[in-house]
Amino acid sequence: QVQLVESGGGLVQAGGSLRLSCAASGLTFSNYYMGWFRQPPGKEREFIATISRSGSTTYYTDSVKGRFTISRDNAKNTLYLQMNSLKPEDTSAYYCAAGLRSSLVVSNTNYNYDYWGQGTQVTVSS
Repeated sequence: QVQLVESGGGLVQAGGSLRLSCAASGLTFSNYYMGWFRQPPGKEREFIATISRSGSTTYYTDSVKGRFTISRDNAKNTLYLQMNSLKPEDTSAYYCAAGLRSSLVVSNTNYNYDYWGQGTQVTVSS
């Protein structure tokens, strides 16, 4: 049974930092490209960042470039999202996802992911 469990969310002031983690089990973690998405209240889920199986390739949405860093530790089966210089508009539920499409190195599209976590809430106060 595949499980992705996010942690590290919380309440932070604007300009602060948080580090999200996503612990994976029930799968061969290094076989999956991984991604972070978020879904603000009343809005659709949106892509944040993605990382290749080895961690050598990353891609970000423009709104978080230079502030967020995606990384992974395949030995620990864990995905990370370091979030710096947080803004109130970053307030959202954050989700990690795992994808297995052999033709893809990374993906910014939610339908290319096979497994999803339950999410962790990040709230940034102004």
